[in-house]
This record gives sequence, structure tokens and C-alpha cells, in this order.
Amino acid sequence: MKAGIDQDALMAMFANASAKQTEALRKAVHDTTLGALQGRELTLKNIRSVLQAVAQAAGAGATQSALPKVDVQALLDTAVSGMDDALLKAVDANRLALQRLQAQGADFGDKQLKKALGDLEKFEDMLFDSVKKVAANAQPLAAPWNAVLEKMQLQGTASGSQASEAAQAMAERMQTALRDSRAAGIKAATTLAQSYAALVSGVLIGMSDALQAGTPRKK
Repeated sequence: MKAGIDQDALMAMFANASAKQTEALRKAVHDTTLGALQGRELTLKNIRSVLQAVAQAAGAGATQSALPKVDVQALLDTAVSGMDDALLKAVDANRLALQRLQAQGADFGDKQLKKALGDLEKFEDMLFDSVKKVAANAQPLAAPWNAVLEKMQLQGTASGSQASEAAQAMAERMQTALRDSRAAGIKAATTLAQSYAALVSGVLIGMSDALQAGTPRKK
């Protein structure tokens, strides 16, 4: 178990998967990643740990696959897609948490909230870096991993796009809130801001569509 993930089970799925099982693998990666994220505070450190553990398990399993390289590349691409889908939920949880704090009169000049907004913009880079780190140590699959990384860099990620949009929207709302700040509730909201990662984690756990592992949002 690493980062709350049963890596052996995930490795076995990728090692024994057929070329036609990409959707089942994507859902398994999505559910595994999301489940691990729901079990901890959503700090960048914890999210990165989960992403790396999932990518390592998927890569190790794909290394044992008897499929041709082109199909192995598809398996790795599926793993990245599943992680990206799970990160969409984390982006939503951050967005909702920031909106909740604003509704309660949070002081958006607070450095904790500024950091939270900055962290949101790092989601895509964090996914890139996690995959790059695993790929650098996966010599037998260097070519398939590099192909997946090139595709990510060209097309971007759904979570990265949504995170950027959310960050921009919240930045605009923060500017408005700073102009029209409300005194009521600021003390309580500041207390919440100091434990922002825990708040986001609670929001993520409470999202019914995430708990039911619904259909992932389209890119």
C-alpha cells in the first residue's frame, strides 16, 4: 500500500489487460485516485504523492504486459486520463471551498487564500511532473511514456484547463470582494481559511457525484 493505494491490484489489472479494456482501466484508475484523494487533506504534497503512486503502479503493470508497444502506450494513456478525470473532482472541491469562504465573508487578502488560489493553478504542472518522474525511471517503457507525455503537452489536460478557469474566475471575484468587503463573518471565515486543505477535503468527500463515481466530465 502506498499513498492509500493498493498498487499490487492496479499493477495486476494493467499487466493482464487486453487492448479492448481501456475503459475499464480508465475507470479503475479514476476510482483509485479519487478514493485516495478523499482519504487525506488536499494539499499539493498529498495530491502529488497519490498521482505518483498510481502512475508507478500503472507503469509497472504495463511493463509486464504481453501486448505490442502501441497497445501498451494506449494503456499508459488510459492511466493518465483516469488520473486527470479524478483531478477534475479535486478542482471542483477547491472551487466550491473558495466560494464557500467568500460567501462567509473571507478576507481574500489573507495569504492562506492567496496560496490556495496559486496552488489551484499548479494542478496541470503537478500531473505533468508526476508522470515525468515515473517515466524517467521506467526505462523499458521510455518510448511509450514519452509519447504519452508529448500528447499531454500538445493537448493539455482537462483538470488543468478547468483549474485555470476556476482560478481566473475566483481571482476576479476576489478583486470584487476586496472592493466591497463585508465585515460580518470575517473572523469565522479566517479560521476556516487557516485549515483550507481540510475544508477542501471535506467538500470533495461530500460531492455525491464523486462518491457515486459518475460519468467523468468531457474534456
